[in-house]
Amino acid sequence: MIDSPPFTIAYRDDHLLVIDKAPGLVVHPARGHREGTLAQLLAGLAAGGEPGRPGIVHRLDRDTSGLLVVSRSEEAHRLLQAALAERRIEREYTALVEGRPPARSGTIEAPIGRDERVRTRMSVGGVSPREARTHFTLDRALPRTSLLRLRLETGRTHQIRVHLQAIGHPVCGDPEYGTAGLLGLERQFLHATRLSFEHPFTGAHVEVDSPLPADLQSALERAEELS
Repeated sequence: MIDSPPFTIAYRDDHLLVIDKAPGLVVHPARGHREGTLAQLLAGLAAGGEPGRPGIVHRLDRDTSGLLVVSRSEEAHRLLQAALAERRIEREYTALVEGRPPARSGTIEAPIGRDERVRTRMSVGGVSPREARTHFTLDRALPRTSLLRLRLETGRTHQIRVHLQAIGHPVCGDPEYGTAGLLGLERQFLHATRLSFEHPFTGAHVEVDSPLPADLQSALERAEELS
């Protein structure tokens, strides 16, 4: 599913990068994905943080596309991690979900932990749950689906996908938490659309936007045509 190239650099300076990641690209090495990850492809460009995943401040699921920030030094990594922990990095996502949420905007607040039965999945509650908070706003109401803008206040694994499933409106095409193949999708309709933060060294405002990739735009057009 990875297009060529698997990522582009949307913003770059001496201290950090903002990467626009294609679907299909794993962010850092993990069980079952030891080679060809974003962290490895950024060798020589990124630095700081854990061994084996230099520069990685936060991650996106393999088949979630869009923006993430990467450090270029140990100090930049420390400062960006602190900003993330203090919720000073604003992360906005676009998702097409099944059905219609009960309100035009709201907050989903429910702890997320490892699923007790399927270890590759997460669930509300679950094993060793941690607080999780997702804000959503209805962007467009479609015949059978809704286009949402979402903002993460915390960053748990699969957070948006789990939270939307929990309120009965899973992300379209999500093979783990929704209906695989919906609208012809080969992955979940979830895209990290915008990153906004204060530069950790200069204090300048950094804001980067990413348009919907072609596969999600095509699915959205199909959703608009349904009656």
